[in-house]
Amino acid sequence: MAPSRRDLAVRAAVDQGLLSPAEPVVALLDTAGIRASAAALTSAFAAVTDAPVLHAFAVKAAPLVPVLRLLHEAGLGVEVASPGELALARAAGVPPAATVLDSPAKTPAELRQALALGIAVNADNLQELARLDALVASAPTASPLGIRVNPQVGAGSIDALSTATATSKFGVALRDEGARKAVVQAYLERPWLTRLHTHTGSQGVPLALMAEGVGEAYALAEEINRTVGRQQIDTLDIGGGLPVNFHSDEETPTYAEYARLLADTVPGLFDGRYGLVTEFGRSLLAKHGTVLARVEYTKTSGGRPIAVTHAGVQLATRTVYAPDTWPLRVLAYDAEGRPRTGEVTVQDVAGPACFAGDLLATGRALPLLHQGDVVAVPDTGAYCFAHHYAYNSLPRPGVHGFTVDDDAAVTFTTVRKPQTLAEIVAESGGAHADALVG
Repeated sequence: MAPSRRDLAVRAAVDQGLLSPAEPVVALLDTAGIRASAAALTSAFAAVTDAPVLHAFAVKAAPLVPVLRLLHEAGLGVEVASPGELALARAAGVPPAATVLDSPAKTPAELRQALALGIAVNADNLQELARLDALVASAPTASPLGIRVNPQVGAGSIDALSTATATSKFGVALRDEGARKAVVQAYLERPWLTRLHTHTGSQGVPLALMAEGVGEAYALAEEINRTVGRQQIDTLDIGGGLPVNFHSDEETPTYAEYARLLADTVPGLFDGRYGLVTEFGRSLLAKHGTVLARVEYTKTSGGRPIAVTHAGVQLATRTVYAPDTWPLRVLAYDAEGRPRTGEVTVQDVAGPACFAGDLLATGRALPLLHQGDVVAVPDTGAYCFAHHYAYNSLPRPGVHGFTVDDDAAVTFTTVRKPQTLAEIVAESGGAHADALVG
C-alpha cells in the first residue's frame, strides 16, 4: 500500500528537521486537504441551489492568517467574533463584503467599526439591536444587518457546545413568552433589517437537529416577510457546525449529505428567493491537521507502559479535560518517522504538563512506543494547535503547511514560527518585572 500524505509528511518532518530534539513538537497542515474540503462545501450547496451563497469560515476554528488567505482564495469568506479575529481576517485580505460579525458581547466600538467597513452584523439580542438603531441613525452603512434567533430545538451530545437549548446564551429565544412577536415587530419597525441568523450545529449535534433549527429560522423569515408585505428578509444565515468524525480517516458526515437533507426538509430555502450564508469551521480544518511530538521518555507505572511526549494539554485541551467527549487518535512512528510496527501493547500516551491528567490517550492499544519515537495526533487542524493553553508556560509550536508532489516529495511552508522563550517572557510581563516591588 502506498504511504498516505500524512505518512509522507511525518517522515519528511523528521528528515528535514522540523521535528527534532530541539523542536520536539510541531503542527502540520495538509493544504491539499483544506482545498478539497472547501471545494466539497461549495459544490455541495451549488448542487442544490442557484442562489448566492457566502460560505464564511468560522475564524475561531483556526485563527491563522495564512489559513484564512488560503480559504479566501478558495472562494470562502470569514465569520468573526471579536476584534482580534476581524484583524486577522483583514490581514489575510478578506474583504468586508465577505465578512460576517457574530458575537454575544459586541461593544459599541466593535459595532461602529463593522458598520463603517460595511461588514454584515447579526445582532445577538434586542439590547444590541437598540445600539444598532442609534448607529444606523447617525451614519449611513452598507452593512447587511440581521438578528440571531435561538430556535430552542434542543441539545446534542455535548452540552457545552449546544447552542439551541432552552437556556442557550446565544440569540433571541424564540419560544420564550412574547419573544417571537418581539422579533417580528423589530423587523416591521426596521426596514434595514434584511437578514435572519441561526446556528444549531456543533460537534455532537445530529444533522436532523441542525436541519430542524434551520427550518425554524426559515419559517420565521417567511412569517416576517408575510407580515411586512414584501420580502424584507433576503438572506438567511444558517450557521455551521457540521460534526467531525474523530474515530477514523473517513470524512463523515459530508457537506453533500447535509445540503441534501436541507433541500429535502426545507425546500423553500433553496428556491432562489433567499441568499444564504454558512459558518462552518471545525469540519473544514480538523481532518487536515496533525500534531507530531517526540517521545522523550518511556516507563511503566503499575505495570502499564507510559510514553511521555511533548504534546498534551497545551494543544489538546478539550481531550485532556474531557477525554470521553473529545477522544483523539494517536498514531505510532519510529524515530525516523516510519510507521512503527511490532506487538500491539496497551499503554498510556502522556503530555509534558505537570499534572496527572495530562494524557492524550489512556489504555490505548498501539505498537509499543520507544524513547525517541514520534507520535502523530491526527484530526487536530481545528481548535488544537491554533488555540494554545499556556500551562507551565509551554511554548506554542510551529505550524507548517505541506504539499506532496507526484513523486511523493514533501514541501513545507511556515504558517507560524515556534514561540520563543523571549516571547513567553514578554507576554508574561517581562518588561514590568519591578511593577509590584517598586
